[in-house]
Amino acid sequence: MSLHELVIDSARRYPDRPAIVFGDDTLTYRELDRAAEEFAARLAAAGVSRGDRVVLWADKSPAVVAAMQGVLRLGAVYVPLDGTAPVGRVAVVAGDCGAAAVCTDAGRRPTADEVLAPTTAVLDLDGGEEREAAVAPRVDAAVAPDDPAYVLYTSGSTGTPKGVCLSHRNAAAFVDWAVAELGLGPGDRLANHAPFAFDLSVLDLYGAFAVGASVHLIPREWAYAPHRLVDLLCGGTLTVWYSVPSALLLMMRDGGLLTRPAPPALRAVCFAGEPFPVDGVRALREWTGARLLNLYGPTETNVCTFHEVTATDLERDRPVPIGRACSGDTVWAALPDSSVAGPGQEGELLVAGPTVMRGYWGHPPQQGPYHTGDIVRVRPDGGFDYVGRRDHTVKVRGHRIELGEVEAALGSHPEVDDVAVVSVGEGLDAHLVAFVVPKPDARPGTLALRAHLAATVPSYAVVDHVHLVPDLPRTANGKADRAAMRRAHTESRARRDTSASTRDKATADKEGRGR
Repeated sequence: MSLHELVIDSARRYPDRPAIVFGDDTLTYRELDRAAEEFAARLAAAGVSRGDRVVLWADKSPAVVAAMQGVLRLGAVYVPLDGTAPVGRVAVVAGDCGAAAVCTDAGRRPTADEVLAPTTAVLDLDGGEEREAAVAPRVDAAVAPDDPAYVLYTSGSTGTPKGVCLSHRNAAAFVDWAVAELGLGPGDRLANHAPFAFDLSVLDLYGAFAVGASVHLIPREWAYAPHRLVDLLCGGTLTVWYSVPSALLLMMRDGGLLTRPAPPALRAVCFAGEPFPVDGVRALREWTGARLLNLYGPTETNVCTFHEVTATDLERDRPVPIGRACSGDTVWAALPDSSVAGPGQEGELLVAGPTVMRGYWGHPPQQGPYHTGDIVRVRPDGGFDYVGRRDHTVKVRGHRIELGEVEAALGSHPEVDDVAVVSVGEGLDAHLVAFVVPKPDARPGTLALRAHLAATVPSYAVVDHVHLVPDLPRTANGKADRAAMRRAHTESRARRDTSASTRDKATADKEGRGR
């Protein structure tokens, strides 16, 4: 079943059940189906047809979800961009994918009109005169399983965004697995924490639509407001939560999550996108009896492995495993000579199967298995432990260092809540810098942290500098922003050097006057 048929089918079976909840507003499946039809008619009137790309540039709302569905019903392809995306990025993405239309809100439309090509139609998401002019016949374009459904743009290594092209088959393989694994049904209520431009949102939206459940959209301004998130989770009737670990850590540390009773309706807490410090997982397990699932996979494959947390996992001093293959995929760790790694060995994780992307937009189709760039260690049970990024492997003074290993070691310190390590400088000037978020009321010293590291990693992997920070800087998707950390360290050193130079000059002047 194609992605847009999920809503059509649920509207037929459960017309009056809630489909989308957004604050005090609720859209039933009947209303969502009608809104999608109206938007499809408006797009068709603007010249959008099968295979065209449509950029959706706006803050999260039911209107954006209806727009996604409207795009799909024409056999077209939606390209979601968060409302925080600068107009320059919107122009680059629209140009890269050859967008036939950009849909945005009334406040952003004048800006979009200024930078987009004249051949690109610009539509208001709220409709206005276009809605009055549009006629909404039933639209349900026949699409093949391998036809593209959406394109998610990620940051490219060259600085130019890359469009990950996902088909209906790619998404359905993951959604079907998730529905079965989580036992989703019409009575479920799924939280949507991730932006629509982030692949985590695929489970929230289409897992709900597949079974007639409801998805509860979390506004962008609430995404990292810990008390808001805790009130939503503990004060509502959500059954499934899915977010990056940093959101859960924030809720526990600053939102008082662990002081509130766990909601009895909560059945599953899923997390993905980055390693979850094991102390945080332990605290979460003590708080709730809900299933805890670690989902793993890059945007190019969505979720391709998973692991359900066990009591044994909580005895470890490193993050829980990323587990075994799921979603119909085959995964393995490849050694440098391309042979398959065995238990205890480390290699790059490769993925083959139905969730692997069609390719990057404008580039040749994906051929063969996808190389994730993630280094994993094969466990005795055939599952995997995440070690770190291949491109997070750095050379410092001639030594190869995996930053993930250093982070895991620092993260096991009893006074550390969260940590990220970056390499700054090149050649002989290269050094390791740690950004550490202490536990509440803790202030671990640099010497203590370095001593802790020295007990578990080689001497060349001990960090040179430590910054204690209230929170790690984050990208729009909630991941650690390593570029921002490098800039912050460089600026801090520059300020310190300037201060030292000023002090030295003042001392020299004083001594000169005294002679």
